[in-house]
Amino acid sequence: MSGSNPFDPKLFAADAISAETKAINDAIIQAMEGAPDWWDIGAQEVRDARARGEGPFPLAPKSPRARTIEIGGKGGRIALRVIAPDNPKGVYLHIHGGGWTLGAADQQDPLLERIADKAGLACVSVEYRLAPEHPYPAGPDDCEAAAVWLVANAKKEFGTDKLTIGGESAGGHLAAVTILRMRDRHGYAGFKGANLVFGAFDMTMTPSQRAFGNERLILRTLDIEKFSEAFLKGVKDKRDPDISPLYADLKGLCPALFTIGTRDALLDDSLFMYGRWIAAGNEAELAVYPGGAHGFVAFPGELAAAANARCDEFLTRVTAG
Repeated sequence: MSGSNPFDPKLFAADAISAETKAINDAIIQAMEGAPDWWDIGAQEVRDARARGEGPFPLAPKSPRARTIEIGGKGGRIALRVIAPDNPKGVYLHIHGGGWTLGAADQQDPLLERIADKAGLACVSVEYRLAPEHPYPAGPDDCEAAAVWLVANAKKEFGTDKLTIGGESAGGHLAAVTILRMRDRHGYAGFKGANLVFGAFDMTMTPSQRAFGNERLILRTLDIEKFSEAFLKGVKDKRDPDISPLYADLKGLCPALFTIGTRDALLDDSLFMYGRWIAAGNEAELAVYPGGAHGFVAFPGELAAAANARCDEFLTRVTAG
C-alpha cells in the first residue's frame, strides 16, 4: 500500500504487487479480451451496456436513498444525483469518470453511499453532457454550473456550505478544471479539499500515457487518444490550462489527495500534478498503490479497500478542518 514516502522506489517495483492485485488485473484483461471499441460500435451502445452491468466494471446497484435535483446550465437542465446523510457535515461535489464519453451519475451510487456514510457528506454527482455528442466545453461548463449552484444553495439545501470536490479519471480532470474556473471566473477559493482519483491532467499525453501500449488493462494508449479526440474535437491548444490543468497557475488552491496505481497509464498525471500542486504552495498528499490498474478502486480487494478508506479519511479531515 501507499507508504509515508510516496516516491519510495519500492512502491513501483514489480514485487510490491500482491497476488490478489495480480489476479484482479489478469481477470480484467481476460474480461476485456475481444471487447468491441466504443468508437466502432458507438458510444451510446457502450453506455447502455455499462448501465446493464456488462463490461469490465462491476454493476453498481441503484440506491433507494438517491434523489435528483435539476439546475439550469448553458446547455439546458443539468441533473444532480444526491445521496445525503441526516445532518451532513459538508458537501462533496462528485464528477464521474468515463473518458468524457461514457459513464453516468446514477452508476456511482455505491461510491456516493460510502462517502455519505463514512465521511458524513451530502454527495452530489453531476450528470454532465458527454462527448462526442457534446465536446469541450460542454462537460466542464456543466460541472462549473453545478459548483456555482452549490456555492449559492448548499447552505439552504443541505444545512452546510462546507464544499469538497472530486472525481475519478475524466472526473478528476473535470474536478481540477472546476476548481480553477471557480477561482478565476467566480472568485471562489472555498473548497475544503479535492479528492482526485487517477485523474488526467495533461491532454498532450504524459510519458506514461504514451508508453502504456496495448495491454487491455482498462485504459490503453489508444483509448486515451480516442477519448481525447472525442472530447477535444476542434481544439487546437491542448495546453490551455482550461483543458490541461497541469499547465495552470495552481496558487491558492485547496488541499488535495492524489490517488494512483502503478499499473495505470495515467500514473504520470498524478505524479506531475502532485508535484506542481505542492510547488504552488498548496497542501497535497500522494497515495501510490502497487499494481493498481486504472479504475482499481471499483474492483473489490485489499487495494481498493485501502484507497477508498484513505479517500474517506481525507474528506472527513478536510471538512472538519
